[in-house]
Amino acid sequence: MKKNDITTREDIAILVTSFYQKVRANQDIGTFFNETITDWPAHIDRLTDFWETNLLFVRKYKGNPFEVHAKVDATFDNSLEQEHFGIWLNLWFETIDSLFTGDNAQTAKRRARKMSSFMYLKIFESRVQSTKY
Repeated sequence: MKKNDITTREDIAILVTSFYQKVRANQDIGTFFNETITDWPAHIDRLTDFWETNLLFVRKYKGNPFEVHAKVDATFDNSLEQEHFGIWLNLWFETIDSLFTGDNAQTAKRRARKMSSFMYLKIFESRVQSTKY
């Protein structure tokens, strides 16, 4: 199968759908998603908007990913760890590599790496802030 770059919303939808199939089945991080997300089609659509905004510069996504992830962390007794973000990132890379090649595919990897690091640091920071008061 010839792989192409990520160039359309449809490509992103395929990527996001395939990725979340892996995430949901993963024994280490699946629980966080499966117990939090109640409307998977809406979640897939929202994340497709997010990545379409980030990769194709189509302004569709509106939201605060940090706020959502901080709530998930709180719901699970502050148990999100750096390892969970590493697993998430590895599944993202694996999914991209199995489906796509090219500049946007590499950009999707770079941005996900930055986001996962930033997200974990912000969650850790929010834990520290919540214990001060």
